[in-house]
Amino acid sequence: MPIDYDIVIIGGSLTARYAALVAKQLHAKVALVEPKLNYGFFYHQAISEIANLTQHLRESVGLSIPNCELETPEKSPISVVLPEAMLYAQGVVSNIEAQHSIASLAALGVDVIVDNGQFQSSPHLAFAIGDASAGIRQRLLRSRTYLLATGSRPAIPEIDGLLATGYFTLSNIWQFLLYLPNSPAPTPPKDWVILGGVPQSIEIAQTLGRLGCNVTFIVNRSQILPNIDPEISQLLQAQLQVDGVRIFTNTEVTQVRRIEDKKWVQAGDKAIETDEILVATGQQPNVESLNLAAVNVKWYQHRLAVNKKLQTTNHRIYACGDVIGGYDFINVAKYEARIALNNALFLPHSQVNYRCIPVAVFSQPMLAQVGLTEKKARQQYHQQEVLVVRQYFKTVAAAQIHNETTGICKLILLRNGKILGAEIFGAAAGELINIIALAMSQNLKIHQLENLSPIYPSFAEIIEKSVQEWHKQQLNTDNSRVEFIENFLHFRRDWNI
Repeated sequence: MPIDYDIVIIGGSLTARYAALVAKQLHAKVALVEPKLNYGFFYHQAISEIANLTQHLRESVGLSIPNCELETPEKSPISVVLPEAMLYAQGVVSNIEAQHSIASLAALGVDVIVDNGQFQSSPHLAFAIGDASAGIRQRLLRSRTYLLATGSRPAIPEIDGLLATGYFTLSNIWQFLLYLPNSPAPTPPKDWVILGGVPQSIEIAQTLGRLGCNVTFIVNRSQILPNIDPEISQLLQAQLQVDGVRIFTNTEVTQVRRIEDKKWVQAGDKAIETDEILVATGQQPNVESLNLAAVNVKWYQHRLAVNKKLQTTNHRIYACGDVIGGYDFINVAKYEARIALNNALFLPHSQVNYRCIPVAVFSQPMLAQVGLTEKKARQQYHQQEVLVVRQYFKTVAAAQIHNETTGICKLILLRNGKILGAEIFGAAAGELINIIALAMSQNLKIHQLENLSPIYPSFAEIIEKSVQEWHKQQLNTDNSRVEFIENFLHFRRDWNI
């Protein structure tokens, strides 16, 4: 059987385009099969930036943007900034589309196929493009290996009346912004109920709150996100409440109804009236149409089954990104794509290790995390070996200058200085966590970060202060070391050395 490609990438995500680029740089013969690509993530990031600027101007400069209780539909905060937000978001997405365009990939030699398809196993493993049932002649893509990077879509919970009432999801939340040029902007929904559970739901809740909407955020857990340090989760929740987001935890939504022009959500023992509902409780992989059962690829409700080499249950088919489960973090997906490509194109020796891969919630302030949380560290190591160093942003000069004093940097260490993890909630958290992640990847200990000598003033000062706090805690718990230092200094004073 002739082999046409080294790898065929089944896409529909930015990760797939990134993987095609990397594979081509590795001199592979590559095909990218891609249906429509959703740029909703970048729309959200751009509009969130406008919302944060609006909030900053309202608080710091005194921009005349009315409060919700005084607003009219024509003069609500979100209506005031809506045209500018849309123009800005469209510009951002346009630039990103140009950087990741299929035309650019094609020019590099990637065989780009804008279509859908499915696997077939007989007579040989191949990916078939086109719909044979519709009388369209199929094209068979034969490859040594295949990579699934199809992404995920919102998982919709079974709630009585939800489908009939209607709702938004993470993939279409900003569609109310879309309107024709030279036509009046639509009146955006003012009241929102968000059924949360993923990082993006928190980001959108805060964005809508900062744009002047009334937002109710509902989760069925004890805190707004699992696997986050409770101390930091409380700070994030408090910030959301400051931004006008009403939060219900440990609350089940049992039914949804439309009464006249309003929607009603039954959350626990409360009936909440709203204009719109956003469902963001989880994701499920985009794999149903791929005929995976025919090629012995197993998948479950929320993820594909893969090993540490990112092979599916068919050793020639790999997968990366949120199609294999977890949250939709693009940097994690790109890391997985590199591992999968190395294994698919060369020898399958590389394994994923997420210990040094940072993740972030794009709230304001941002929440960023890498490695172990305090709880997990104490589960894996002896209690007395784990040391937690806290530093608050209010102690940092740059935070005072920029009025960004809300936040905490929490480092999880062993007493010998090994860095197990970090969680940062505060300004520039995304940049700061990258420093910690790099240190962890290079097996640096905390005291070696003393040589960082960050620009002053900058938010990186909080890392320097964390090192100082670690030294302080070490001295407070190591009496022999304190005694040695005191004796040594006393010796130098006596001998005038």
